[in-house]
Amino acid sequence: MKVLVVEDERDISNALVKLLKMNNYSCDAAYDGEEALDYLAYDEYDAVILDIMMPKKNGIEVLKEIRSNNNNVPVLMLTAKSELDDKVKGLDSGADDYLTKPFSFKELLARIRAITRRKTANIKTLSFLDVILDNKTFELKSGEKAIRLGSKEYQIMELLITSPNNVITSESLIEKVWGFDSDAEVNVVWVHISTLRKKIHEISDKVTITVVRGIGYKLQEVE
Repeated sequence: MKVLVVEDERDISNALVKLLKMNNYSCDAAYDGEEALDYLAYDEYDAVILDIMMPKKNGIEVLKEIRSNNNNVPVLMLTAKSELDDKVKGLDSGADDYLTKPFSFKELLARIRAITRRKTANIKTLSFLDVILDNKTFELKSGEKAIRLGSKEYQIMELLITSPNNVITSESLIEKVWGFDSDAEVNVVWVHISTLRKKIHEISDKVTITVVRGIGYKLQEVE
């Protein structure tokens, strides 16, 4: 799952991104309201963590614009304020939930799971042929066999299995898994793809990841 973190305090933003990535989320970070709207116009997200007090456009303004564009992405509002009026204003503007700073990371993760549950309640697994990707256990399964994936492997597999037989470029994988501003290189993608291919072959002889030289990778049936 992919989350946009919108927080102007860099230390807090970095901590949130690190936490989410450790828990198998893919992340982008925006540091003001206008940048957040640019990210949302460019890409699709499963959730947005949105601070209220931000430069250029505050969180309420961003949220109103998100909803005016008919974007129903789940939004968790963050604020250093605890006044009831701020909470009501955020919820009335279309926020799914509200968290007051300071907060525990455990609570943040629970809130993210809660607001995204409506999207995933009926989609606990993704599958292609005899291979199943379980987003609850982060395991790749086939029949009685199962193997746990690392964070980056899971995110790569999620992208591939939601678009089987279609080429996903290396650049797209870097952007979506490592982040828009990442300095990761193509050879890093290949290392993770290579490991993921071996894991797939351990549990299935029907599915493989094919290299499309100079372009990217696709999940397909073994020929």
